[in-house]
This record gives sequence, structure tokens and C-alpha cells, in this order.
Amino acid sequence: DYGAFIDLGGIDGLLHITDMTYGRINHPSEMVEVHQVLEVKVLKYDADTQRVSLGYKQIRPDPWDEVDLKYPVGAIVRGRVVSMPDYGAFIELEDGIEGLVHISEMTWNKRIKHPSKLVNMTDLVEAKVIGVDVESKRISLSMRELEANPWDLVEERYPVGSIVRGKVRNITDFGLFVGIEEGIDGLVHISDLSWSQRVKHPSEVYQKGDEVEARVLNIDRENERFSLSIKNLREDPWFSVQARYFLGQVVQGKVVSRTDFGVFVEIEEGVEGLVHMSEMTQGDGEWEELYTMGKAVSVEIRRIDQHDRRISLSERGAVERGETEGSVQEYMAQQGDSSARLGDVFGELGVKLRSE
Repeated sequence: DYGAFIDLGGIDGLLHITDMTYGRINHPSEMVEVHQVLEVKVLKYDADTQRVSLGYKQIRPDPWDEVDLKYPVGAIVRGRVVSMPDYGAFIELEDGIEGLVHISEMTWNKRIKHPSKLVNMTDLVEAKVIGVDVESKRISLSMRELEANPWDLVEERYPVGSIVRGKVRNITDFGLFVGIEEGIDGLVHISDLSWSQRVKHPSEVYQKGDEVEARVLNIDRENERFSLSIKNLREDPWFSVQARYFLGQVVQGKVVSRTDFGVFVEIEEGVEGLVHMSEMTQGDGEWEELYTMGKAVSVEIRRIDQHDRRISLSERGAVERGETEGSVQEYMAQQGDSSARLGDVFGELGVKLRSE
């Protein structure tokens, strides 16, 4: 398996398999046959052991002697795939000359982890020479350099603010990776999934293969990062919150979370406010049990901080305001005078309330 013995006339010499050809062979029988007459070169003679090392390839020029002239950097070459380790594919350019296409140089798509996803043994491929090391007998090749880098056009094709569609390719703790096109994935951070939903993990909302729409937030061409947002497909509900709500307004909502100091009430999708326990109608020892998740409550708006996205709510205020409105209606019914002025009504009512 390791070579062939050559009868030199009274002494045998070993022609090792590595000295048969500059190319790649797996067995000596691919080069020589029994009784075949060969012209060989004596490489080494050991007088003590009478061993002779022979070379067949050495009687011809080494193809690596002029490889930098035949295959300069930038040249486009063709060859066949002769080996595929995990890290790339070896391409035979001619007998004795091979080049390596590293896995990172096979495609712009970083999701490809093994060369077998792109090429097969004996495939004829085209590549670009990107490095030549004559001393180490290495040629570095690139297949992807023959194609345009999709990231070169990404800013032109997907400007910031545009809407894109793609499939969820991967889900992590911090967000979704969405495939926009071959070699281009965008990240939707977990904080950009929804204005309203409290998402602890993206898998609660999306699965691999889901088709999604998203808005382009940012493109980092240098680091090949593409930031997307699903929630930005609609307006931030806090953007115009002061146009829809005012201080003293009584609104309906539902309990969406509880803390040691109160409960958060959602008054519309994406807008929550805090009802501090001091603003609840239930006693300190009862509120944690009574304010269950999803419970409907009436609350009064006490404070709106649009910049910090905070609303202070009061259940007590809603109850008191309801009682006040009821007293006004009762008073007006008792007067029976439809011509009574509103100022008179509230003035007398104020006296009544103070006396009580």
C-alpha cells in the first residue's frame, strides 16, 4: 500500500507512493503495474542497510516551481473537488497542484457549516486565487469572491424605515433572526416584538418558519448587522397618549401585573398605569388576593408622564368621582328647575358636601 519495489539488478529499491507523482493517489496500483519498466531517480542510498530510495516524479519538473506565475493572486481557475474535510474543499487545478477553498470562502451565507452543502466530490468548480505560498505549497481559493457580497447592496435594497418580509430562521433568548434573503438575516430584539405584550421569551409568540413582517431600524454594513422591529409596524400608543387621556378622566382597565407596592392596569393595548396600594379601595391585607390578573377595574387618571411612559392611576379617585357625579344628578333632580345655572348647582353642592 505504501509503494512499489523496483528491481535494479541485484538490489531492490523502494519507490514510495509519495514519490510516484506530484498529484494525489490512494494506491500505488494507480501509477504502476508489476513487471512494468520504469525510469526512476535515486534519491537516497544507505550502504549499511543497502536500502535505496527511488523517485519517479523527480525526473519531471516540480509544478510548484512556477505556480506563482501560472496562478497569480486574482486569477480565475477551474478544478475538480478531490477532498472535503470539515473546514473546506481541496480543488485539484492540475496534476500535483491543489488549492483550498476554506468554508468561510465558499459562500457569503454564514449559515453554511460544511462544504458538502455546496459541492460534491469530483465536482468541477470555478474559484478565484486569493493567496499563494510557494514555500508551503499552499494556494488559497475563494468561490464567494466570484459573487457579489449581498451586504454591499443591503442599504440600497432595504433602506431604514422600509418594511421587509422573511421567515424566522432562529430563536434565541434575546430575539428572532429573520431571513430576508440568501446570506442576509435581520435581528428582531425581544424589546421590538410588541408594544403591549409582556414577552419573556420570543418562542412564546413565534416559531421557526413563521412568516413575519418587520420595519428596518438600522443597518451596520461593516459588522453585517441588520436591526428590525415588528412593533414599529404600528404607531407607539404612547406617542399620542396625552391626546386621548386627561387628568381626572375615569377609564376602564384590567390588571396585568402585581408588585409589592400596587398593581399595573392596562387601559388600552400597550398603555399601562400604576395603581399604588394607597390608591386602592381595598385594605392593605386584602388587595393582593382581590386584584387578580385580568380583573376589570375603574380608575381615575391622576398623572401622565409621556416621556417616561408612566401613568398614575387611582381606584379611590374613580369611586369618589362616581359618588360626586351621582350627588350632582340627585341634587338637580330634587331642584326640578331645568333653568338652574350649573354654577349655582355646584356652588350649593359644595356647601352641602362640606357640611357633610
